[in-house]
Amino acid sequence: MSQKRPDLEHILTRGVAEIIVEEEFREKLASGRKLRLKLGFDPSRPDLHIGHGVVLRKLRQLQDLGHQVVLVVGDWTGQIGDPSGRDETRTLLTPEEVKANAQTYMEQFFMIVDQEGTEVRWQSEWYEGFTLADVFNLASRFTLGQLMAHETFRKRYEEGLPLTIMELMYPLLQAYDSVAIEADVEFGGTDQKFNNLAGRELQKMMGQPPQDVFLVPLLPGTDGRKMGKTFDNTINFVDPPDKMYGKVMSITDEMLITYFTLTTDLPDGEIEEMSRALEEGTVNPRDLKMRLGREIVTQFHGAQAAQEAEREFIRIFRERELPSKIVSHSIDALLAKRLVDVLVDVGLATSKSEARRLIQQGGVRLDGERIEDVNHMVTVEREIILQVGKRRFVRLVPGK
Repeated sequence: MSQKRPDLEHILTRGVAEIIVEEEFREKLASGRKLRLKLGFDPSRPDLHIGHGVVLRKLRQLQDLGHQVVLVVGDWTGQIGDPSGRDETRTLLTPEEVKANAQTYMEQFFMIVDQEGTEVRWQSEWYEGFTLADVFNLASRFTLGQLMAHETFRKRYEEGLPLTIMELMYPLLQAYDSVAIEADVEFGGTDQKFNNLAGRELQKMMGQPPQDVFLVPLLPGTDGRKMGKTFDNTINFVDPPDKMYGKVMSITDEMLITYFTLTTDLPDGEIEEMSRALEEGTVNPRDLKMRLGREIVTQFHGAQAAQEAEREFIRIFRERELPSKIVSHSIDALLAKRLVDVLVDVGLATSKSEARRLIQQGGVRLDGERIEDVNHMVTVEREIILQVGKRRFVRLVPGK
């Protein structure tokens, strides 16, 4: 994905939460030296969303100025999973699961970051040769008091929730990555501040110049909560254009300016004008969402796909028509089936419990009629349109 080349001041100010230490970072940039820009990722899940895109866009901008992106694939820490922000221990992944997720992740990563200007490093390069003595040496660099300053660790300990030694090691392992690749700057979201600072401290302890830390804000999900698969509120890189556009249209009015600032290249002055217009009530938020939808879909699918997605959205939601393309699913005409089972069978729910929740929340319709009875039976003697939410449709047709 190509981006406009912004000036350095724009990169260091727009959509930035904090730079530690900014003066040091500016001096490094002014030196003319090609900096090593570290981003580590744990391939615990395969898909990226536009929240991840915020930091990737910053990397691409600095990459376009001639600096080296170093992508650290956490094929070891990915098996543990970052404990930050979690109140329970993650289930360990197998090496095979981590490798499969990593492959998908990198395919999506390079939708924004230039692959030719990226050095990809796997943790196994340095951790496969780690001995118990190396582990002891690393663990001896930090005290329990330092680790308990981590908000997640402290909260779980105070609430009497399980906290494993393995999880306490996670920030240390991520910190050692910075030593292994000799990072000049580490990038991440604000939730990674503790881990990134640990890398800075470990580099100093081991005689390396300490990395600076470049933190970006966390983009809220479509429902205003933290964007993540857990809440089903993500806008994914690989979402088809119509789905991506529809998700953008579902965000709250209050999030519009944040989204424009963090996910687009529109000029600051234009975004400031949008903000004033929203405050004064001189613009319809829906029109701005449509503009945002076009901008985001264009980044991943191109301008033509964005225009088609917008036309389809208008057709369905303004004119209350069905989508032009609806997947058909055949069901035995002589067999009455529970609606809960049908929702799972056609892929509109991932489980029966999710199907029941969708029905109870009033999100399921049959031929436009809302169904709220979780025990509702469906007999497909003729074509029926099954709808979940505003954007998902399946055509049920009678079969043998």
